[in-house]
Amino acid sequence: MTGTAQSNGRPGDHRRPRRRRAAPKTSAWTSARTVLRERLQPALPFLRRLRPAYPRPGRMGWQRWLPSWRQWLGGFLGAIGLTGLFLVVAYAATDIPKNLNSYATQQDNVFYWSDGTPMARTGWVQRQAMPLKEIPEDVRWAVLAAENESFYSDPGISFKGITRALYRTIGQGDTEGGSTITQQYVKNVYLTQNQTVSRKFTEAMIALKLDNRMSKDQILEGYLNTSWFGRGTYGIQRAAQAYYGTDVSHLNASQGAFLASLLKGAGLYDPTLSAANHQRAVERWSWTLDRMVKIGKLTPAERAKYKTFPEPRKTARVYDTGKQSDYLVELAQQYAKKSANISDKQFDLGGYQIYTTFDRKRETRLTDAVTKARKQAKKNDPKAAKTVHYGAASVATDGRILAVYGGPDHRTQGYNESNATTVPAGSAFVPFVYAAGLEHGIRKTRTGPNTTVTPETVYDGDDGTVVTTPEGPYWDRSGKRVLAHNDDGKSYGQISLGNALAQGVNGPFMQLGMDTGLDRVRQTAVAAGLLSSSLGAQVPALATGSSTPSAIRMASGYATFAANGMHTEPYSVRRITKNGAKVPLATPTAHRAIDAQVAKDVSAGLTSSLLRAHPTVPAVRAGGMTGIASDDKAAWYTGNTDTLSTAVVVYRMDLTKSLEPLPLKGIAGTPTGSVPYAVWSGAMGFD
Repeated sequence: MTGTAQSNGRPGDHRRPRRRRAAPKTSAWTSARTVLRERLQPALPFLRRLRPAYPRPGRMGWQRWLPSWRQWLGGFLGAIGLTGLFLVVAYAATDIPKNLNSYATQQDNVFYWSDGTPMARTGWVQRQAMPLKEIPEDVRWAVLAAENESFYSDPGISFKGITRALYRTIGQGDTEGGSTITQQYVKNVYLTQNQTVSRKFTEAMIALKLDNRMSKDQILEGYLNTSWFGRGTYGIQRAAQAYYGTDVSHLNASQGAFLASLLKGAGLYDPTLSAANHQRAVERWSWTLDRMVKIGKLTPAERAKYKTFPEPRKTARVYDTGKQSDYLVELAQQYAKKSANISDKQFDLGGYQIYTTFDRKRETRLTDAVTKARKQAKKNDPKAAKTVHYGAASVATDGRILAVYGGPDHRTQGYNESNATTVPAGSAFVPFVYAAGLEHGIRKTRTGPNTTVTPETVYDGDDGTVVTTPEGPYWDRSGKRVLAHNDDGKSYGQISLGNALAQGVNGPFMQLGMDTGLDRVRQTAVAAGLLSSSLGAQVPALATGSSTPSAIRMASGYATFAANGMHTEPYSVRRITKNGAKVPLATPTAHRAIDAQVAKDVSAGLTSSLLRAHPTVPAVRAGGMTGIASDDKAAWYTGNTDTLSTAVVVYRMDLTKSLEPLPLKGIAGTPTGSVPYAVWSGAMGFD
């Protein structure tokens, strides 16, 4: 049996049940509001009086809309509070950028001669950082008097200056300065030069933080080293050199006052640009000195000494690299990067001082000697002289590269003749074959013992002698027997190796190379200083100069003979610093390359060779060897003294057509009147 649903437990009651009404709940907000109202009850009459009522009751016409003094005061205080809150939040939210403006801190690199005098400067900008202690106090205060006399007491920003700048920017559509030195430093190092309200605001916030984190001296040093002074210079050190030709440490207050005027705009205050500029510069200079007196940084008596405007030099003299110095800089730069592990990016940012091994006097001698040869070549054969090339290098026995001749003009010839592996060494390579034979001995049979070689060992000196191996004649790839030839085509019969070297008889050394082993010849040449990549194929022609070493490497190899067999890799940089701090540099050290007695025997042969061909050479221990390449494609002279070796090469090549050497056609002189020897003699100081 089914039944009808019942409600409230009473049968037959079909009415819908009524919901119970929940008891009213008091919210937390209501409770808090009640408590607040109770606590503020005593102050409500006063607060009601502050509440603005618009239009104002009891006023008629336009006066109904005029705020009361209470409303003006409330609005003003509210604006100050909101502004203060905004500045606090902005200060907290602004961070000092971690990445500096690399261009603003970029410097040039300075290269020095071996005597410590500047040789050249390179880089996109002309800047060299200078510690604040090296900048005279009078010069510092000249800048402060002109730009920011309250620098040491202000918080890093000028509220008056910022207000004036914002007024002009917003109200008149242009911009104006008014920045402190701290703000200017921030702009130079961290920001752009854009004149916008947002940039000025960010500048002020960073300046406030920077002033709390850095000392005033640190900020001033950074500012003086990053500011633009005109004439392509950044930093007061380079400005001192550009305008007065001296370091900033030598400036006085008067000169400092002039440089300070350039900070307002070098284009307006460089007195050499126009008469108007000169007048402005004099007025600003005088005003700056007077300000120094006013703030107590210059006495009236000291001020009286500076009555005449310190005229700067007419043009911005930068250390001229010169045509040859470009090649020196190129060599030193490559060596510095490699040996000090400096990346291209790091080097381009600058600040390095590279102290080279280049000797100014020897560089002048070498350059003058080549220049003289060039002039003579143009006079003798103008057409052939157009394609003649000269390469030369002087290397000390301890590895220092003292001088190089790289070409007529690095700007038009983009490679260095002294470092080029272009033409064969010819008979100038023979001393390395001689050294290999003396050190390792020879073997006439495959299985027989080595035979010792001495300067008295006799070889066949006839022209056209067949080159042999233990199995018989040596055959080239064309199926012809290889013959040993002398440069002069003469036959000398049986001749000792010592005499053969002295007389320039090359045939015996081709056979000596085969008897010693061409692999050992290569080994000896590389140990002495030649690069394995420049050595020729391992065939009989290797012994008579098929290799193409550079002038630097040839000079280095002969320096090994002069150093009694000790070899030091050639290097062009002896020390590197960055803004005065030492940079670790890997410097080559000497090592035994050739037996000492072997080196002495080779040197004795070179001395005999030099004196036999040039008996008028001064009475010093010196030696040298002429090098004639096959087919008259190159002429060398390489020689040494106890402390120095120089190599000179002359060849012809038309770079507009090919890289193949051309016949010299007499442009290198004769064996007795050799142009390479003349250059060598001049470079060594024997002329």
